[in-house]
Amino acid sequence: MLRPPPTRPRAFTGWRILALAVVTGAMTGPGQTIGVSVFIDPIIEHLDLSRSQVSTAYLIGTMTAALGLPAVGQRIDRHGVRTAMTAIGFAFAVGLVWMAGVQGFVTLTIGFVAIRLFGQGSLSLVSTVAVTHWFDRWRGTALGVFATGTGILMALVPVGLSVVIEGFDWRIAWLAAAAAVLLVVIPIARHGMVDRPADVGEHPDGIDPDDVTQRGGRPTTGPSATRREAIRTGRFWVLIAASMSVGMLSTALNFHQISLLGDAGLTPTEAAVMFLPQVIGAAAAGLLFGYLADRLTGRTLIPMAMSLLAASLLLATSLTPGLVIVLYAITLGAAGGAARSVTSTLLPRWFGTGHIGSVQGTATFLNVASTSLGPVAFAVARDLAGDYEGAALWFALLPVAAGLAAAVLPKVTAESVVGVEDVPADADRGDEGPGDAETRGDDHGDRPSVGEAADILEGCPRQAGDRWDGGDRDEL
Repeated sequence: MLRPPPTRPRAFTGWRILALAVVTGAMTGPGQTIGVSVFIDPIIEHLDLSRSQVSTAYLIGTMTAALGLPAVGQRIDRHGVRTAMTAIGFAFAVGLVWMAGVQGFVTLTIGFVAIRLFGQGSLSLVSTVAVTHWFDRWRGTALGVFATGTGILMALVPVGLSVVIEGFDWRIAWLAAAAAVLLVVIPIARHGMVDRPADVGEHPDGIDPDDVTQRGGRPTTGPSATRREAIRTGRFWVLIAASMSVGMLSTALNFHQISLLGDAGLTPTEAAVMFLPQVIGAAAAGLLFGYLADRLTGRTLIPMAMSLLAASLLLATSLTPGLVIVLYAITLGAAGGAARSVTSTLLPRWFGTGHIGSVQGTATFLNVASTSLGPVAFAVARDLAGDYEGAALWFALLPVAAGLAAAVLPKVTAESVVGVEDVPADADRGDEGPGDAETRGDDHGDRPSVGEAADILEGCPRQAGDRWDGGDRDEL
């Protein structure tokens, strides 16, 4: 009797989603500072605006765009990644077309609002959420690859835009960017993206949770916190404080880099070249911290990322041509890469993925707002301190404070708190007796809601019956 040939296991779709998300993340380039920067001088020249006027328009555009990101996150949760990315891609392309026709300060500001909201904010957000839904145990590694790949591809955007500007015209470059978004992002959204693994009969990481449970592991899914529940927790604000510190200070240092490194003896060209070590540092740290995020808790990861930012600021107080400046650039880039991987991993780990668009949207809003304030705050601090060295020294206190706050947050030992825990998905429970699962309260009906869990996050004592290999569980 002939036996049917064995069926080949289906390839995990999440890897395809990750690769496509890297591409769509890179396509935010024309709305990012790195892409907009090549248009600044042509805009000043052709619109007869001062540099301060263009900077003000950019500040207003960025701040206004940030206000819309929480609402965008809610719509991603409601309509799914596929539909949301399609709409965002189309809106971003329209914004880029608008930029090709700006005539003055008002129309320029409106254009900045559009490309910052739909490009730098929304398209980045939906690309991150797409990866988040498909990975749990390997989420940190996947998001590290996403951040690194996106950064590398995005570095090509200003080069391509500069070529078009030099060969044709700056307005044509905006139209070319719009065409690229339409031809790349929308087809990927419609034909490449899948909202969640369950839509195609798969599971996060390609691992059946029933198999994991039978082997004594922790299920990869559970209740999720709403945005309101998330922002009631102390750990949310500690993580956001760390993320905002990196966003504000790295943007400030990059904005003033030519002047800062000029004071250290570098020419403008030499100072601009120092962006390359930053890209290398960000790529390396993104991969490393993505890997570590699958294995360590937030109480360790956040202080590690903050130490990199503090180190870069301390190096900024004693810059000299040569090794010190290169080390400064690498460390500053590494701080950004580490923070992106850590934040993207900890938010879904702590608060689940059911409302991750809303939670991530709020986090992105706050981070974008901090980046818009960074250059101004650093300039004011420089004026008060008298030089960049003094300003950098004072601002080094921010990452130190954020790191300490993360390190001293109380442990949450109630294992039934699901959706707000900080144990890596591949953590080993150790040997359990037959009655341990019942003792732990693994019956989902006995678990408190995430809202109730949020209320006990601050200073939760060890509860009777809660177990983690017989000892305390490091929750943050």
